[in-house]
Amino acid sequence: MDQKIVRWCREHSIIFIGIAAIAIALLAVRINLRFWSLETVGSDTYHSWVEGRRILRGQNPYERILHGDMEENQKYSTYFPLFYELSALVQKAGIKQYYPWISFWRYFFMLGNIATGLALCVMIFTRRTWGLALLALPFWYFNRWTLSASATVALDFIPIFLMVLSLGLFDKYRRTSLLLFSFSLAIKQIAIFLAPLYLVWEYQQSRSIRQTILAGLWIISIPLLASIPFLFWNAEGFVRSISFSATRSALNHFGAESLDRILNMNGLLARVPFLCMLGTAYFSAWQRAVGRYGAAMLVMGIFIAFNSVLFTHYPAWLMPLLPLAAGEWMLSAKESSEESDDESRGHPFAK
Repeated sequence: MDQKIVRWCREHSIIFIGIAAIAIALLAVRINLRFWSLETVGSDTYHSWVEGRRILRGQNPYERILHGDMEENQKYSTYFPLFYELSALVQKAGIKQYYPWISFWRYFFMLGNIATGLALCVMIFTRRTWGLALLALPFWYFNRWTLSASATVALDFIPIFLMVLSLGLFDKYRRTSLLLFSFSLAIKQIAIFLAPLYLVWEYQQSRSIRQTILAGLWIISIPLLASIPFLFWNAEGFVRSISFSATRSALNHFGAESLDRILNMNGLLARVPFLCMLGTAYFSAWQRAVGRYGAAMLVMGIFIAFNSVLFTHYPAWLMPLLPLAAGEWMLSAKESSEESDDESRGHPFAK
């Protein structure tokens, strides 16, 4: 009887997963709607509205850093300008006040959140890992970091979704994958440390330096296009604002100090442990010691564990990579186990 139940579940796993996924996604929508009544003035997204308003008033949001010391943050514009430009565009269209503006964007943030969970389910699903595909949905929707990002109306859900989709499409749709990753960086460049991985993967598959350089150009294309007006407007202010994250003083929201802070390292020197760890992760990817999702998980894990700056929305970037890496490992382990079984039985097609 138990074997019949297991066989039935395997044969109807797609239908079962589909119904369960829709139910879990609807529950996630219901829970996220509870956050819409919370006050969000002062959040990072609020300051994106402020920067959009500055642009419409003819003020360069990247110029304010010229009066700072490149260490203490005064709510500088440290991201590439695509979302600032979208913020100004929505205000130009008539949604000028903050509360109507954030109400408009909440739908897009929640759409990115829900789409990320569904993408994880689809990317992980095979008949061997359908249980993990189902687990990935509540794991993403209901972990404390995703819920915290929802409560603070973080715009991160859009670039996170683009990052996840880019990773999933890399093998079959290379250019689309690179463009999606480029869009993710243009909105919020938290995932910028994954860029070297894309170049490693491109070279491993194409064995072409020209194709690798071209992949790099695709990655920087959208951020560069969005940044051109500000480079002409005030190149120094723009470059200093974007590079501020590399020189700013250590800061975290958890009370857990990073290694550089404990060693009293400051400025660019404080980034040495972080960069050394990243270099090791890139080398592991070059050696093919880890798969695509595993390498991405390692890099974002290092970013959270060793970066001098750690905010509450950063761990949300790691969460979708955990089930992806687990699914990748499960398939690899099962394939290795089957190959070992074939060899031990003297299978004629064994390697």
